[in-house]
Amino acid sequence: APRWARGFTLIEIMVVVVIIAVLAALIVPNVIGRAEDARVAKAQADIRTLESALAMYRLDNGHYPSTNQGLEALVKKPTGAPPAPNWKEGGYVAALPNDPWGNPYQYMCPGQHGAFDIWSKGPSGVTGAKDNITSWQQPKKP
Repeated sequence: APRWARGFTLIEIMVVVVIIAVLAALIVPNVIGRAEDARVAKAQADIRTLESALAMYRLDNGHYPSTNQGLEALVKKPTGAPPAPNWKEGGYVAALPNDPWGNPYQYMCPGQHGAFDIWSKGPSGVTGAKDNITSWQQPKKP
């Protein structure tokens, strides 16, 4: 057969397979870690949004919702003490998001780290674990 009609040699195929394997070994670990980074960034953004909504709630009502009233006070008018006489019709957020791992955000007022604390239990789902994303350990805004 003419030279141009021949196929690839075994050596040529093996070289291509080795090159693909090396590239995969370099790229795959970086791509896999990015999904978790994206979840953490989403949780941090959600916490900042909830902080802003709580600031608006406080401007209208003179105080933050109690721990018992919880973040739900941002969606529907809270009952019980302290009252929210100037609660904004329609709420301060359309709906409460769950964190990227499917768990509700946690809220405490007064907080141990500020006027209030908001946190996600993170990937572990355990409060107090190292992987928690919190309102008091947020990265600085650019």
